[in-house]
Amino acid sequence: MLDAALYGDEDQAVILTYAWDRLLIDPLPGPRGTDDFTGLEPLTPIVWKVPAEARPIAPAGSTLPRLAAELPHTFALIDPRHGAEGVTGQLEDLVTHLEPTSIDLLDVGGDVLARGDEPTLKSPLADSLTLAACGQVNAPIRLLIAGPGLDGELSHEDLRGTLGPVVHTFKAKDTEPVSSVLDWHPSEATGMLAATARGVRGTCEIRDAGLPVPLTDESPKVHKVDLDEALSRNELARAIMSTTTLDQVEDLSREICGFSEIDYERNKALWLKEQRPAKLDAGSVLPQLTQFEAEARSRGVTHTTFRHLTEILNLDGSQRDDLRRLLINSRPDQYTAPLWHIPIAT
Repeated sequence: MLDAALYGDEDQAVILTYAWDRLLIDPLPGPRGTDDFTGLEPLTPIVWKVPAEARPIAPAGSTLPRLAAELPHTFALIDPRHGAEGVTGQLEDLVTHLEPTSIDLLDVGGDVLARGDEPTLKSPLADSLTLAACGQVNAPIRLLIAGPGLDGELSHEDLRGTLGPVVHTFKAKDTEPVSSVLDWHPSEATGMLAATARGVRGTCEIRDAGLPVPLTDESPKVHKVDLDEALSRNELARAIMSTTTLDQVEDLSREICGFSEIDYERNKALWLKEQRPAKLDAGSVLPQLTQFEAEARSRGVTHTTFRHLTEILNLDGSQRDDLRRLLINSRPDQYTAPLWHIPIAT
């Protein structure tokens, strides 16, 4: 979306990103590394491209090969196993190899601006690791925050004083290049960003915890933020700059933030193994959905995500696409792509 809106079709972006799809897609906790895939292609000596033909090695899962198949961009893998120094080396290698005309560090939601002590913060590790690496690269990098508050952790009010000028406000046309992807991709923050670009407003309930996220006129905006100021604010990012392993990053996250998000995933993965997922059956799912919608309305919720519905209906992550098809076929007027609309009771 950002590439289409800011740069057009002249040059296709290289997107350096994590293979970290959380437990809905990948039953293994934490991010995947290069050893977790077959079919990767070398882009530089230490940066690997994820082509459409690549496959995660079971039981791992990843959305990156399908993204590569459906979008024109080049996807390259951030490998966090060697800490911030390793990611810094990857970035420097890419800059040398590609000689890019611009480099944007894009965060949807704004958690990269967290200090680390916020009680609502849930997943600072990936953001802080990338910020720490970008802060050490000898190249101009622009930090952009899209959809402030959309990941349900730091609110737009929390971020207001740190956000710089608006460089773009997403419109419906900006979502067209990724509309087919959003039909299946589980990213809640990106889904809400696209929905607000299309004019959706209200409150969206997300994640397993049911976090309420306001969808406002501020949600489709992209702000520029000074990267050095973000580093000075983010205590975890500063602390991990010299790390050489992911274990070191986790230890510092526990020390500074009080937790590691990978520990949460480890605990949840163990819990999921002990659960028996429900059977996806319209006769049982639709009444449960009606009950959930009534309870959600009482909380002021107007929308939710299919990821959240999958979890609250006690379904396995592999059933999410089937659930989506079932609900859209049963109640097509409630599908506000890519979100599920919870109508006012009549």
